Amino acid sequence: MDTAGAKNAVEWLVTAAADPDACRWEWERNPLGVALLPAGRLWDVLIVPGALGRPTLDVLTRVLDLPGPVLADFGDTRTGFFVPPGTAARWLGTGVRGAGDGSWIVVPYPGRATGGVRWLVVPDGTGRLTEPAVLELAMHEAAARLAGDR
Repeated sequence: MDTAGAKNAVEWLVTAAADPDACRWEWERNPLGVALLPAGRLWDVLIVPGALGRPTLDVLTRVLDLPGPVLADFGDTRTGFFVPPGTAARWLGTGVRGAGDGSWIVVPYPGRATGGVRWLVVPDGTGRLTEPAVLELAMHEAAARLAGDR
């Protein structure tokens, strides 16, 4: 990711914070390279088990030019898809956790390596998110492929 792309991503992400300037200052100086940002304002995050997350992302990248931001934790045990606010409250799906209003997400600084959570798809700064219906279809296709591989 180039410097301009990282700056655009940072500017978009910090707008979720109550005090964007303080968040940006702390985040840029945090030796871990992560910030705790509230979900539910600009985005919700749907968190799926890693075994389903990567295949779902593979499907999404085949049907979309670029999906919304996607996070993975250390060891790829969970994958988080950024979706429009309010999605988590309405989502019904076994094994899928939603982080919405009242939740906080550990977010790595865009374009900077961390020892834990990392971006699989870095935000582009435009506010682009993955549409829930498209994500759901991608999850179904990924699950069907996983079941067929067994």
